[in-house]
Amino acid sequence: MAVIRTLRTGARRVAGLLTTPLLPTDYLDAIAPLRNAEVPRARVEAVRPETANSATLVLQTGRGWPRHEPGQYVRIGVDVDGVRLWRSYSVTSAPGRPDGRITVTVNAVAGGAVSTHLVRHARRGMLLHLDRPAGEFVLPRPRPARTLFVTAGSGITPVMGMLRSCLNELADVVVVHSARTREDVVFGAELRALAAQGRIRLVERHTRADGRLKPAELTDLVPDLFERETWACGPNELLDDLTTHWADAEAAHLLHVERFRSAVAVSGEGGTVTFLRSGTVVETDGTEPLLDSGEAAGVLMPSGCRMGICFSCVLPLREGAVRDLRDGRLTTAEPGDSIPVQTCVSAAAGPCRLDA
Repeated sequence: MAVIRTLRTGARRVAGLLTTPLLPTDYLDAIAPLRNAEVPRARVEAVRPETANSATLVLQTGRGWPRHEPGQYVRIGVDVDGVRLWRSYSVTSAPGRPDGRITVTVNAVAGGAVSTHLVRHARRGMLLHLDRPAGEFVLPRPRPARTLFVTAGSGITPVMGMLRSCLNELADVVVVHSARTREDVVFGAELRALAAQGRIRLVERHTRADGRLKPAELTDLVPDLFERETWACGPNELLDDLTTHWADAEAAHLLHVERFRSAVAVSGEGGTVTFLRSGTVVETDGTEPLLDSGEAAGVLMPSGCRMGICFSCVLPLREGAVRDLRDGRLTTAEPGDSIPVQTCVSAAAGPCRLDA
């Protein structure tokens, strides 16, 4: 056994010498992109159409992927026309699958670059970038005795994650869902099956025939409305109306809302780079790597090969936009995001804030 260990150690040393300044593991990252826990990615394993304009993506996550809470979302990065765009999608599968897979369900919206790209063009084997699960739109423990979900359009997606995970723990569930037509109801067959089994009471509202759902109508649909803890997700107009309605009834503490985040659009060359931990602020012209800009200003930053291969320099982009100096690809982040970027090959493409 000692001889075998010596041979293995010698082989590792030889491999290290041959690949200097990189490590053998850096090449493994290139051919096995899901192995690097510092740079979360996922591979599309299947695409399942849900409606004419929506699809569920089955994603194989990589090493170190954390367990999500039902109702949480993940931010997905996809390259569209040379720009890496990030959007948030609710996880619609139950947590803790043995195969490490999760599902997200995407609804293509007019003018939505990422949603349309994923619904129309996602294929098995496609690689996506991930941020870790986030969000507080989750069910408490102990579970509420009576629960109401009010959703519209793709707002059903976080709720479906909750139903698939926690329905056995919920005694009295009402789901009020609004969609343009019966055929446009995402997860329609599954929701109707749950209702037929008596596991939920389902109220469908089809706006083409019935008009937009008004909060005042909920009292007739759900007589014990303000005795239920309520989770609502959908268009901002609906959520604004619900928030006012619950506040007027002095029941605001019973309402939890999830608002889909709008995309940030930032572009340009150079800009102000803020290194949040150190409080250092530098001006750049967009031609030098963030790593060089930070080090020149005295910011201690992790680094490795400085060639964009080893991923030792990865830091979270908290807000703004950066450009990959190798191919011009943009990566953008909204306030509150934590998008991993390689500082040795990325430059500012407008004001940006880094966790360094």
